[in-house]
Amino acid sequence: MGADDPPGPHPVLGHEGWGIICPMCRNIVRLRRPDRAARDEEIRHAALQFVRKVSGYREPSRANREVFARAVEEISASTRRLLAQLVVRA
Repeated sequence: MGADDPPGPHPVLGHEGWGIICPMCRNIVRLRRPDRAARDEEIRHAALQFVRKVSGYREPSRANREVFARAVEEISASTRRLLAQLVVRA
């Protein structure tokens, strides 16, 4: 590992997280599109961004990692349900 490498797995996203989310995006993107369904990765990133905005933390402290990760998972699940159940008029 070099000096610029992250210190192990991302505490919320796991192994894939560091390279994908850095630098932090400024806006949550629209996930409902007419041409394709949102990917799990997109849903998870939007949930992470939401939790960051609400909590005021980019990265949780060690004491808050579990609750932070749980919030991301719950919001991701709610988002998947919402997208699956939306009625879109043709």
